[in-house]
Amino acid sequence: MTVLNILTYPDKFLKKQTAPVENIDGALQTLFDNMAATMYQAPGVGLAAPQVGIGQSFIVYDIAPRENGQDLHVLVNPKIVTSEGEIISENEGCLSVPDFRADVKRSERILVEGVDRDGNPLRFEADGLLAIVIQHELDHLNGTLFIDHISALKRQIYKRRVKKELKQQ
Repeated sequence: MTVLNILTYPDKFLKKQTAPVENIDGALQTLFDNMAATMYQAPGVGLAAPQVGIGQSFIVYDIAPRENGQDLHVLVNPKIVTSEGEIISENEGCLSVPDFRADVKRSERILVEGVDRDGNPLRFEADGLLAIVIQHELDHLNGTLFIDHISALKRQIYKRRVKKELKQQ
């Protein structure tokens, strides 16, 4: 497996919406595995295709505690059908927004539809951490970063810091 390069803010590709996956073939299966290797190495609990420069609609995630082994999930062409409640995702972070964490409002429970890595239809409810991770990753598929959900002031502070760091490089 190959560890892929994770795009980071302010890369403009992260703001693009993805296209639906039309065909799950061998090349896509390899990409799922490479994204999983990338997510585990980072380390993260989720990774969306745009974060590695792929403009298609799929994510990988694993919220299992690492000491329990791996429990990889692939979700292709996912969508949130319904959502309810509100929860604060405390100290949320993102592999594409390094060195920054913030509290983000998310839906407490969601109903998700999509297909798995083999093209089998999926429909399931998620709450807690799983709901947060899926909402975060689906945001990436729509060109939204978690910093788009925080206050303008906090977002500006982060953007200034990144611009300063880029100038110093």
